[in-house]
Amino acid sequence: MTLSRRTLLAAGAAASLVPAGIAAQRRGSNAARFSLGYAPHEGSFASRGGRIEQIAYAADQGFTAWEDNEAATRSVAEQEQMAKALAQRGMTMGVFVASMPKWAKSRPLLGANDGAEREAFLADIRASLDVAKRLNAKRMTVVTGFMDPKVPVDIQTARVIDVMRRAGDIVAPSGTAMVMEPLNTRTNHPGVYMQTISQGYAVARGANSPAVKILADLYHEQIQSGNLIPTLATCWSEIGYIQFGDNPGRNEPSTGEINFASVVKWLKAKRYTGVIGMEHGNSIAGRAGEDRLIAAYREIDAA
Repeated sequence: MTLSRRTLLAAGAAASLVPAGIAAQRRGSNAARFSLGYAPHEGSFASRGGRIEQIAYAADQGFTAWEDNEAATRSVAEQEQMAKALAQRGMTMGVFVASMPKWAKSRPLLGANDGAEREAFLADIRASLDVAKRLNAKRMTVVTGFMDPKVPVDIQTARVIDVMRRAGDIVAPSGTAMVMEPLNTRTNHPGVYMQTISQGYAVARGANSPAVKILADLYHEQIQSGNLIPTLATCWSEIGYIQFGDNPGRNEPSTGEINFASVVKWLKAKRYTGVIGMEHGNSIAGRAGEDRLIAAYREIDAA
């Protein structure tokens, strides 16, 4: 069909009447927001610049949250800069790691006979509250350490519950919650104490604190146990945060075996309004991989 000058002028006039929000959505700004709070991290959009530039780019693509495992190790100035950038774009801060394990040394041993590492863990938790306040973070990740081969598992469990109850007493007045992350031992973290969401449920119930919940990382759970949606349903009362990552490879949805569209549909039915950390890499390097990442989340978000 040939377009006349009159047709083109009419089309232009009509375009000028499009509401600003819709026009912004067409430009890919943060008006076109995802329905769930998916949270990229530094590196998700590495081609766009540094941390602050990546936050701005993520907001423009419709992401409404951000997470930063390393936030506690950054300077106060960097933390404040990130908090300001998130506030300016209306983005929620997800998790940061409140007490970083010594991975190479397989420490801490929170269930050990010697209580020194439990006390050091609690000191980290106290210090993390200042970080959470600067970032306006309502969740912070904790790893419950490694197994002590010299101590019976049930004794270790009792001690982990005890220390998490004490940590909960420290954190609860702030309105923040710690989320304990179960980790897989088959691929990434041999020897860790907490290995499944159901184990986290037992510890959270034992700690009996609103400040002690579970981080349900579906990449780890798929490797260790599978049965994702029934497990989420059973343990839902103690789950305080969720992370996505496909298996194998720990990359974006659609690169592995997990049916994330079904998981998203289930979360929507539960009216989940929390953050979903994008705890994974990009399967393709560069901007092509970043575009693929966004498309993968658009697809599952439409479920």
